[in-house]
Amino acid sequence: MREGIHPAYREVCFVDLSNGFKFVTRSCVNTKETVKMDDGRELPLFKLDTSSESHPFYTGTQKSVDNLGGRVEKFRNRYGKVAR
Repeated sequence: MREGIHPAYREVCFVDLSNGFKFVTRSCVNTKETVKMDDGRELPLFKLDTSSESHPFYTGTQKSVDNLGGRVEKFRNRYGKVAR
């Protein structure tokens, strides 16, 4: 491998700002902040708006349009006959 052409691949702590969930993984992301972990390591910190711990799809709280009380059927019943 050639020297000086690869990004810095290192352990980074990602924090979900909506619930405080932290996880450590390896990444090339650029960060300016650091965080001290419970085991004494100081890692680069990257803040996330949402993660698998807070996203509705992964938490099971996502709602489908078809499951919201028949809204599509109500619309078709109300406005489907007007067009004819």
